[in-house]
Amino acid sequence: MDFDRDQARNCISNGAAVLGIEFGSTRIKAVLIDENRKPIASGSYDWENQLDHGIWTYPLEDIWKGLQSSYQNLLADVKNQYGVGIKKLAALGFSGMMHGYMAFDQKKELLVPFRTWRNTITGEASQALTELFQYQIPQRWSIAHLYQAILNGEQHVKDVEYMTTLSGYIHWTLTGEKVIGIGEASGMFPIHVHTSDYDQKMMEDFDALVSPKGFSWKLKEILPKVLLAGEEAGYLTEEGAKLLDVSGELEAGIPLCPPEGDAGTGMVATNSVAKRTGNVSAGTSVFAMLVLEEELKKVHPEIDLVTTPAGDLVAMVHCNNCTSDINAWMGLFKEVTDTFGLNLGMNELFGTLYHKALEGDSECGGLLAYNYYSGEHITGFEEGRPLFVRKPDSNFTLSNFVRVHLFTALGALKVGLDILLKEEGVKVEKIYGHGGFFKTKGVGQRIMAAAMGASVAVMDTASEGGAWGIALLGSFLIRENKEEDLDSFLHEKVFAGEQGTTVAPDMKDVKGFDEFILRYKEGLSIERSAIEFLK
Repeated sequence: MDFDRDQARNCISNGAAVLGIEFGSTRIKAVLIDENRKPIASGSYDWENQLDHGIWTYPLEDIWKGLQSSYQNLLADVKNQYGVGIKKLAALGFSGMMHGYMAFDQKKELLVPFRTWRNTITGEASQALTELFQYQIPQRWSIAHLYQAILNGEQHVKDVEYMTTLSGYIHWTLTGEKVIGIGEASGMFPIHVHTSDYDQKMMEDFDALVSPKGFSWKLKEILPKVLLAGEEAGYLTEEGAKLLDVSGELEAGIPLCPPEGDAGTGMVATNSVAKRTGNVSAGTSVFAMLVLEEELKKVHPEIDLVTTPAGDLVAMVHCNNCTSDINAWMGLFKEVTDTFGLNLGMNELFGTLYHKALEGDSECGGLLAYNYYSGEHITGFEEGRPLFVRKPDSNFTLSNFVRVHLFTALGALKVGLDILLKEEGVKVEKIYGHGGFFKTKGVGQRIMAAAMGASVAVMDTASEGGAWGIALLGSFLIRENKEEDLDSFLHEKVFAGEQGTTVAPDMKDVKGFDEFILRYKEGLSIERSAIEFLK
């Protein structure tokens, strides 16, 4: 890290540091930043979800153990680097996996185990609410979980006093405030972008839909209050301080920013909250988020609508499969090179073969592949079979072979993006990429630029992730100029002078990807046959 150690030590000792903690699917990460908004210490805790009676969940005790452990590991890092502890913070923020369902009664007790985003048990509710609202309601959204529980006749629903998400629960427990950041709120219930609040008409429609059940609550009464980035969201209580820091050193009274979802913190961490920008996270799965200038003309089941932490509408394309298949092929190539005693490292192998793909035919020489390790809702598959196929006269070369697997890693994403870019006419000037797909410098960016027809940037800070993003939102809360908006704050205070690489689209690649995606769509019946006959 590029910082002055004495300056960082003084920042911590003076209580000027800001802390962000994010609850990811497999890791809870804490990042401490200084007055220049640069990371100066971190701590983490690995955890796993559990399948409990068919429900993917994390027990409450694991949530608190993970929070306390990640904070203690942060303290150990601070002590090791700077020889001091943490008594005060300038600001604090929490983020977590978006969506899901946490319902509490009037005694603040959890009514059913936390239902995470990973559950696909709300299909009936998702479809019914999408039709009712004429607005895409994904299965993982909180409102889908609530309505599915109603459709299932679950007894706990009548006792719901408050419903929130994981980050909202942590924030509520530590501050006593029933609030949520607007980006996270947009994964609970549709947001009206002009009011920066839940859509009132849709809330009334929902209340009317469930009124025959005779519940004592109205929807607005059980949802958290929506807050924009930069708005005050409460203070760490004495009880909250003891819960977070079991050593008892941390003092109460720290201001908190609104809790956010990991999609929102990803936007902040990649400087992609402005209109006509977006970000793509590409690793085991892949999703793209484009900040819209206006609402979409129609409902698309392939497109989710959420917001930035500042309340601007975002179109999200999420796909289950990305790099797993090409990683498997790279493992095979490693086995080949090991057999010949070449002893190549994986970084060298990936780098060499990824660059080889740039030598291939623009449309991959007629080759076709599908990277479906699991189902893919964008193209209508419940399960998947990784697949490679070619015609006898296809140009079967190494460069085309690697190229087609890089193309197909973005194939389902491209199908969704084409809806936005071609059918809806969404304008995008720059995309920020992060994740393993972009690790080999210049290659993943060029392929993504071809898929989108837009410039793709990868910043040097891309690996810092969502914990840094929520820490930045904490810093935004205590900014000196309260009139400064989030986009300006990020551009001028955080990313000014940030080094990175930008790759503009090569029109030959763009044309080639368009040709490939036609072949990809036409060949989906091959994938369906593989699933049917390869049991």
